[in-house]
Amino acid sequence: MDSVQFNSNKYGLALHTSSPELGLALSNFALNSRSSTWDLGRDLSSHLHQHLAEFIQPQTWADLAFIAVAIGPGSFTSTRIGVVTARTLGQQLNIPVFAISTLAAVGWSHLGLAKDNGKNAIAIQMPAQRGQLFAAIYQVSPSGSGLTQLLPDTVLTPTAWHQTLETQPDTSYQLIDIPAGAGLGASVSSVLELAYLDWQEEKRPHWSEALPFYGQHPVEDKPAG
Repeated sequence: MDSVQFNSNKYGLALHTSSPELGLALSNFALNSRSSTWDLGRDLSSHLHQHLAEFIQPQTWADLAFIAVAIGPGSFTSTRIGVVTARTLGQQLNIPVFAISTLAAVGWSHLGLAKDNGKNAIAIQMPAQRGQLFAAIYQVSPSGSGLTQLLPDTVLTPTAWHQTLETQPDTSYQLIDIPAGAGLGASVSSVLELAYLDWQEEKRPHWSEALPFYGQHPVEDKPAG
């Protein structure tokens, strides 16, 4: 499918709130792109809208063509805040909202490392609650635009994850280990890039389709953040 030309007078906006860092990115996918991160921790809910309103300037809400948001896995509370904000903007502005996996965004940001090491897939692991792991395996899609899931985002015991990796050819994947409590806001640019690739393939997801991925029961787990 031929890619769709993006109107350079319009912008895509990405939000990443799945970790203690707030990440925001804005681009018209021509000459004007910017991103910023803030380590807000538990203050994210009280500072998000102020940072968002200041960050978007001198552009306005009317300049946005779509929203992208990291949907987790990650902190339950922070992820929910980001997704609700994205859905609200999408509804009010009547524009698409792209829901992007936190693990996929990290994988996309490490594509260069994988290629340098001769790998054609990226396996990502991140600590979850009760000694389990969030995990996924992605590779670049055959068209070269975006990522294809080899193992969708899931929750596994370390033993089950190790067994899953053993089924992969030894030289086929680059393993990315996300430490507990790591700030992921910088991967907001990858959230935006993955959404833009979907936009070019004429995907226009309705805001109501953007749902957080928690992986584990939020009431029992109570992730930090």
